[in-house]
Amino acid sequence: MLKSSTCIAAALTALIATSAAADGELNLYSSRHYDTDERLYSDFEEATGITINRIEGKADELIARMEAEGANSPADILLTVDTSRLARAKNAGILQAIDSAILEERIPANLQDEDNQWYGFSQRARIIFFDKAEVANPPATYLDLAKPEYKGLVCIRSSSNTYNQTLLASIITNHGAEAAKTWAEGVVANMAREPQGGDTDQLRGIVSGECEIAVSNSYYFARALRKDVKGLSADIDMIGVQFPAQDAEGAHMNLSGAGVAANAPNKDNAIKFLEYLASDQAQVYFSNGNDEFPAVSGVALAENVAALGEFKADEVNLSEVAKNIPEAQKIFNEVGWK
Repeated sequence: MLKSSTCIAAALTALIATSAAADGELNLYSSRHYDTDERLYSDFEEATGITINRIEGKADELIARMEAEGANSPADILLTVDTSRLARAKNAGILQAIDSAILEERIPANLQDEDNQWYGFSQRARIIFFDKAEVANPPATYLDLAKPEYKGLVCIRSSSNTYNQTLLASIITNHGAEAAKTWAEGVVANMAREPQGGDTDQLRGIVSGECEIAVSNSYYFARALRKDVKGLSADIDMIGVQFPAQDAEGAHMNLSGAGVAANAPNKDNAIKFLEYLASDQAQVYFSNGNDEFPAVSGVALAENVAALGEFKADEVNLSEVAKNIPEAQKIFNEVGWK
């Protein structure tokens, strides 16, 4: 049985406020590469007395490393970006189920693994952006991106990109595999150029005139509102924002999340860290420091993130979406999405 909300709030307060409450270490394998996360780590260390030892690298490399290390792995936590990689880690057998009333209470059910092996702690909306001067009727949904009227106008990343893999998997979940394949074929036909670069490069494509419509995660655009991003910030006012599917399922959300390693030598400390990530203090850092949406409802947004506007988010269960990622990659291959 879950603890009451009052008890959970008290537990979180104790975790944050009690200096040197627990001794020991935490071995964190992280593919998040944001300088602003330093505050997450230092505040946790100060509040708990637990020292964080970090191993940083690309997600796939860290997953492979944990597989190779096996039972001798020193990893306590894998912290990474996107549902597809969290699912990959689970399927590789390198995570374990945990029991935490705090996480069950704080993290929405659709943002956590059905077996409690991973939890989402921050979100990024996958948004349609457009040239306000050139596109009078931007696509209202993801499926609209495949309409013939947008032929030659769309910039979007490659099929190997984890954000696109999870987006297509969500389309399969919401609309079925046949509709998803038709969509992918249509988007390929509408591409302004072959897929290249990251999300920021898709937005820069609108500024340069290479495309009139682009798909990107919200935090790349929000970051360019907060600070100067070369080739984007100076002309950002020309770009319109369209949150997709507002009359249907809502905007697809990518996750940044974490799970406790299958052979964690410091399991209790690992759970404490995940519970800290669900605290209001940590959730505010995700928004203020890295332009993301918190996973926990009711947490204040950074000004530049709030400037994107209110929207309906897709509340599809991401654990179910994760199951369709292999099918999504198959569809990408079949339609020739490079």
